[in-house]
Amino acid sequence: MMNYVKVPKIKNEKANIIHRLKIARGNLTKLIDMVENDLYCIDLIIQSLAIRKVIKASENIILKRHLGICFKIVITRGRIKEQEKMIKEIIELKDFHNR
Repeated sequence: MMNYVKVPKIKNEKANIIHRLKIARGNLTKLIDMVENDLYCIDLIIQSLAIRKVIKASENIILKRHLGICFKIVITRGRIKEQEKMIKEIIELKDFHNR
């Protein structure tokens, strides 16, 4: 993990991410209980999909912030080597997501 810049956090944005992740944590706890109680398979999948949706929304907020601040700063002010590393990170992130 690279640290190029300290990212200023918008208070409500951080709170939004934390809120979403806590929802995912609650949904995951519920899913574990559902599995332990042998609930209907389709209901398990629906609960799992809900968790993914919340996580994906959080990731989108974080990525948008990264591209809008960190990436932008390095691309406009960074050295070539830093720019290449950051571009590689974005490509690896995309590749990891597509696995």
